[in-house]
Amino acid sequence: MAKLNLGLLVLFLSLSSLLSPTLCSVLSNGIDGWCNRTPYPETCKYTWRQNNQKIFVPKHKSDFKKLELQITLNQALKTKSHNNWLGSKCRNDKEKAAWSDCLKLYDETILLLNQTLDPSTKCTDFDAQTWLSTALTNLETCRTGFVELGVSDFVLPLMSNNVSKLVSNTLAINNASAPPVTNSYKEGFPSWLSPGDRKLLQSSSVSANLVVAQDGSGDYRTIKAALDAAAKRSGSGRFVIRVKSGVYKENLEIGNKMKNIMLVGDGMKNTIITGSRSVGGGSTTFNSATVAVTGEGFIAQGITFRNTAGPENHQAVALRSGADLSVFYRCGFEGYQDTLYVHSQRQFYKECYIYGTVDFIFGNAAVVLQNCMIYARRPMNKQKNTITAQGRTDPNQNTGISIHNSRVMASADLKPVLSSFQTYLGRPWKQYSRTVFMQTYLDSLVDPAGWLEWDGNFALNTLYYGEYRNLGPAASTSRRVTWRGYRVITSASEASQFTVANFIAGRSWLPATGVPFTAGL
Repeated sequence: MAKLNLGLLVLFLSLSSLLSPTLCSVLSNGIDGWCNRTPYPETCKYTWRQNNQKIFVPKHKSDFKKLELQITLNQALKTKSHNNWLGSKCRNDKEKAAWSDCLKLYDETILLLNQTLDPSTKCTDFDAQTWLSTALTNLETCRTGFVELGVSDFVLPLMSNNVSKLVSNTLAINNASAPPVTNSYKEGFPSWLSPGDRKLLQSSSVSANLVVAQDGSGDYRTIKAALDAAAKRSGSGRFVIRVKSGVYKENLEIGNKMKNIMLVGDGMKNTIITGSRSVGGGSTTFNSATVAVTGEGFIAQGITFRNTAGPENHQAVALRSGADLSVFYRCGFEGYQDTLYVHSQRQFYKECYIYGTVDFIFGNAAVVLQNCMIYARRPMNKQKNTITAQGRTDPNQNTGISIHNSRVMASADLKPVLSSFQTYLGRPWKQYSRTVFMQTYLDSLVDPAGWLEWDGNFALNTLYYGEYRNLGPAASTSRRVTWRGYRVITSASEASQFTVANFIAGRSWLPATGVPFTAGL
């Protein structure tokens, strides 16, 4: 009898749901309720209807986040397949160049979404926030390539889809649950470095798996040949490539399958990797890099990365990093516009030298530069120097540029003509641009206003620019910009709160050792 009653109940519920919208609307309202908490509720509702034949309302936020992530991945896979097909529609080399970048960037995004969903990665909410921030940055970079090459009218609209909005939604859902990360540095290096890696960085002679030498005294004469050999290794443990003194004219790509690669040079004055790709020469900014790295756990030490395209060729990147948990120690970065592209993921630079003119430290990584020497060079006539151009497009991205305990100086070619050129700490490349200079020496080249507009009032209210206890001739904030998004951080307790809230708790930076307000956090 009980079985019969249960069967009748199921039949009754099925019929009532067909005859009346009440039950369906209750379930549908459940999805609407979740979707209404996201920045793009209509996109959320639409894709749920497209991806779920059976209406299933998650009870918990964690379930909703997982399902929303899966929907985002499905949509990204569909879009990638569609984008592959678009290749034959490209009308010229510039469209082909931008399209080609997009394929790489979608592959990387799909990898990150899979990584976030994969239970075996033991992904924390903080990791998820980093990887989703990167996924969104990748899609923005894809769009930017078409715009900067002046070919956004044809192929780009055909690529347009909801993936960016879906990633923004998952970022917003995840953000509230990303907990503070504390004690992020040990002995001046980030805690993600194993004790073995810290020892490698601190030792004067590193034991190498392979040696590169132009004179034939090593295993290979080119860095690319050594990287190709490293790609064939079994396992993904730390792999050290020693690069002996020399100027290596190579464009290198260290992809996401090549994890834990370490390049060790003979010092930044002796081991130099150089290239000359540029936007002026027909590349996208993304693809102009002399060295591009996305392999997790990458370390470089004692090497200079150079782009010789010159100021007249505009954007020309020396190094682009989208490598999560990467470290650059005692390295040099030389170029003019867009020298150092801190594209995405978590990065740390220590005791490095960076030379450039316009937006020469830029991108949307979570990056700390500590004890670095930052040199503005002589730009082209009528140009202004801007040290940073941070690219945060979403308020939930845990990204920004933190420059701590460093020095901002004029290079030898700028010093004689200092009065002819203005130099600024940064300008807002994107809507939620976030940059802080802390306890950094600012020499007289920095304009009293400190910061420069990008385009009229764009982003002045939504950016986050902060200065904390800087020193030097240009450190006075009395004549700084009066934008709503700019702030002078005056007390250690306020700086501490800022660090915990914005640089550690999921939309944040890993502050460097020795910053007084990080003690005990």
